[in-house]
Amino acid sequence: MSATVQKQRPARSTRLPGPLNRKIGRAMHDWRMLDHGDRVLVAVSGGVDSLVAAWVLHQWRAKAPIEYEVEAVHIVNDPVDAAPVGDMSAESIGRQVRGWGLTYSAVAGRPVPEGEDRTCFICARNRRSQLFDFARQRGCGKVALGHHKDDLIETFFINSLYSGNLSTMLPRQDLFGGRLSLIRILSYLEKRDVLALAELAGIEPVANRCPLAGDTRRDTVRELLAGLYAVVPGAKESVFAALGNVRYDYLLNRPPISDHGRRTDGMDDYGASLSARPTDQEQI
Repeated sequence: MSATVQKQRPARSTRLPGPLNRKIGRAMHDWRMLDHGDRVLVAVSGGVDSLVAAWVLHQWRAKAPIEYEVEAVHIVNDPVDAAPVGDMSAESIGRQVRGWGLTYSAVAGRPVPEGEDRTCFICARNRRSQLFDFARQRGCGKVALGHHKDDLIETFFINSLYSGNLSTMLPRQDLFGGRLSLIRILSYLEKRDVLALAELAGIEPVANRCPLAGDTRRDTVRELLAGLYAVVPGAKESVFAALGNVRYDYLLNRPPISDHGRRTDGMDDYGASLSARPTDQEQI
């Protein structure tokens, strides 16, 4: 990909609030989300999060020390966004995105195969596959998504409670041998921060018409977490910090065992030394 990019400057720059601007900048720096010459495709669903992500990427070009291009795409779901309602949604999104000076495309979604139930997983899988294909067609090596801190925490609990694994979405995730990277520039912002930026930018989100909206695992986990946050001060920050502070030795991964019944990672001797002295660590 050529490193020479014609810089697309915002026609009118809106100054981001300092604390939020620093959080976004720290996320971009920590995960090296942008490089000079990048072509970034922003996936805009019409929700407030993805529209804010597109707006922020556009605004950042006015001051970024590097040059990069941004364009947006909306995958029109079928039949949830079926015409004429889907066309109206796509046009509402396009009107805002084009108003910022971004190239915008609305692409008809792939239909769910006959006989296959429409679920969040199926819709997300179809959209993600189509998004990757469109990024390749447009020569975009980065795909920006609108997930924020609350989404990352919720995903961790969804995977823990429903799938039995400890994992979440990454602020940057390289795919296909590094040929494509997903970036989530809002990863260090809370939902309330995103809403504040939406108000600043005058963003008008499109209503979510999915028939499953409000009745998903994410909604259930979000409600559970709201109760937790209400009784444990600082819980959100602690959980988010824990996602990057993993103590692997105190998780129940099966250790490698040799033919002689000893651990091959040297932890037999380590465990013996620990048992010989008192400790206040609950994990041991």
